[in-house]
Amino acid sequence: MASDPASWTFLTNHAHVLLRIAMEPRVLVRTLADDVGIRERAVLRIIADLEADGYLSHTREGRQNVYEVNVTKPLRHPIERHCSMGKLIDTVIQKPRRPARSSSR
Repeated sequence: MASDPASWTFLTNHAHVLLRIAMEPRVLVRTLADDVGIRERAVLRIIADLEADGYLSHTREGRQNVYEVNVTKPLRHPIERHCSMGKLIDTVIQKPRRPARSSSR
C-alpha cells in the first residue's frame, strides 16, 4: 500500500520556515505557522535554532521583526554542504527574494 503523498516531504520544517522568511522578511510568526502547518511555538523554536547557527538574523522595526537570511551560509548535511543557502532559496522559490530592508536612495 502506497503512503499518502502529503504524509512526508523532502524538506524539513526548518527549511520551510527559512524559505518562507526569504520570500517575505517581514512575515509574522502566526503567518509562518499557518503556512508551514505547525504551531507558533514550534516556529519560534525553529527561528531560535536558525539564528543560533547563523542562518538567520533579525532586527526590530517598531513592533515588527524584520528577518535576514544569511545566503552565503552552506547547508548543514555533508551531502549538501557544497550548496549555499542562497542557492537553495533561488532553486526552490524561483523568483527574486525581497530585500529585508528598504534601500536608501
